[in-house]
Amino acid sequence: MADNKIEQYLIDFKFDYEEIGKNMWLLDDSEQGFEGIVIMLNEPLVVFRSLVMEVPGENKLEFFTKLLELNAADILHGAYGLEGERVVLIDTLEYANMDANEFRATLDSFSLALTQHYPVLSKYRS
Repeated sequence: MADNKIEQYLIDFKFDYEEIGKNMWLLDDSEQGFEGIVIMLNEPLVVFRSLVMEVPGENKLEFFTKLLELNAADILHGAYGLEGERVVLIDTLEYANMDANEFRATLDSFSLALTQHYPVLSKYRS
């Protein structure tokens, strides 16, 4: 039995993951479409985060506009954000009320966004 429900969900869904710190897991399961997603328990929140790409050197206004459009129209859970010069996909859930369905829905939304948006965002890579 896992110490908390995050790890229990990772086990129940049969994901490949590793614990990379206290209350921090790296979900890296390419077979199920989840790569490089960090999940952190920082009570009362569960934070999901994935590095998407570096901010491009050119066409920044067009790039940031595209990110905002994708946030508004095409992401079910979470949003794109900036962390220094890096674009990340991030979402938070409340730990106390989080259930397995919400947990899985956030991960599915990440997988879908990263897969579907890659062709759109990759054209901005330097």
